[in-house]
Amino acid sequence: MTSPASQNQKPFTIAILGGGIAGLSLAIGLHKRSVPFHLYESAPAFAEVGAGVAFGPNSLRALKLIAPELYEGYIERATHNAFDRKKCTWFDFYAGMDTGLGKAGKHIVEVTTGKDELGQCSIHRAVFLDLLVSFVPQERVSFGKRVIGVEEVDAGVRLRFDDGSEAEASAAVGCDGVKSNIRRFVLGSEAESAHPQFTRKYAYRGLIPMIKAVDLLGDELAKNSVMWIGRHGHVLTFPIEKGKVMNVVAFRTKADGQWNDDHWVLPMDRQSMESDFADWGSSVKKILSLMEKPDVWALFDYPPAPTYYRGRTCIAGDAAHASTPHQGAGAGMALEDSYVLAALLAEIEDARELEEAFKAFDAVRRGRTQRLVKTSRECGKVFDCEGTGIEEDREAWRRDLNERHKWIWDNDLEVDLREGLKMLKGQKARLA
Repeated sequence: MTSPASQNQKPFTIAILGGGIAGLSLAIGLHKRSVPFHLYESAPAFAEVGAGVAFGPNSLRALKLIAPELYEGYIERATHNAFDRKKCTWFDFYAGMDTGLGKAGKHIVEVTTGKDELGQCSIHRAVFLDLLVSFVPQERVSFGKRVIGVEEVDAGVRLRFDDGSEAEASAAVGCDGVKSNIRRFVLGSEAESAHPQFTRKYAYRGLIPMIKAVDLLGDELAKNSVMWIGRHGHVLTFPIEKGKVMNVVAFRTKADGQWNDDHWVLPMDRQSMESDFADWGSSVKKILSLMEKPDVWALFDYPPAPTYYRGRTCIAGDAAHASTPHQGAGAGMALEDSYVLAALLAEIEDARELEEAFKAFDAVRRGRTQRLVKTSRECGKVFDCEGTGIEEDREAWRRDLNERHKWIWDNDLEVDLREGLKMLKGQKARLA
């Protein structure tokens, strides 16, 4: 992938700290707009943890805006619901155990994305990462570079890495995830909002070969996105790898509200999982019994941040607004961040304006992304029938889920960008 020859390189360089979905998509956006960058990744190679990642309609629009060829590559590799009549289905919800919403096995509601919008649309994380990497010039990437310090200097920022090396750039963007060092620099290491918090939820994750899933559940339940609802937990399944595999995520609420292990991903104790779902219906129990390569994940998110930037250092993606996965929107918000931030940085011509671009980014993105963190936590309680007041009313439950998702899916990102560009123009005029 090369930059348009007709465009001149900007007279500044952006250091991208982190090579996950947020960092790589930002790199692609900057490269498309001839904004020089260098990406620093702490691992020895690009790698993603986990199986399937879901994208809603807003995520797909963001992909297309970042780079149309990136969107096309995603569509070629993505997996959708197998049945044509489920094309627009986000999830079909079933009672996984006896609740006020229905007896175990009963269909509750179907939530759809709307006419002409893809419903559940997923891709294996490793496959998506490989696609992103293919668009980033490798000479602009350094591995084994874990940032342990950021210092503001006259030329911009100086970065210190744990291998003893240093680097300088005109500005830095922290895309280093839910354990972000850059967030602690931006907010101050003593600030409560600088540190992730346990959400009282954890999840068992695993895979089932589709041929086994079909034998167990039949074509419709195995090959389309389904969520099984219960008290203090829920189980979701959807196809990945072009329908060859069924992805399974089984969520539970931790009774004592504490996660006492320094590791957030642990090998799964199958006996503990079976105990967690002992009161559930036969379909859920059979699904869990077939899970292969299982592990258990503690779910953390970030408290609201008062800002997403400090001087010439900014945070984006999970480093800014890590959320629970209950609305399937975390990766999509990172893509939205990348589109808006790349476009704002491409608009400036002088390194002295970099902080103004970050200020506009913060103004446009912080409210929307932090709303997701809040509503995603709430959504987990809705799925888990935990005192939301609608556990006995199927229609109210359906309305809640539709309203909770529509504001995410229906957002016009180009309108947001125009707002940011207008703000940036005004800031630049004041600097002139």
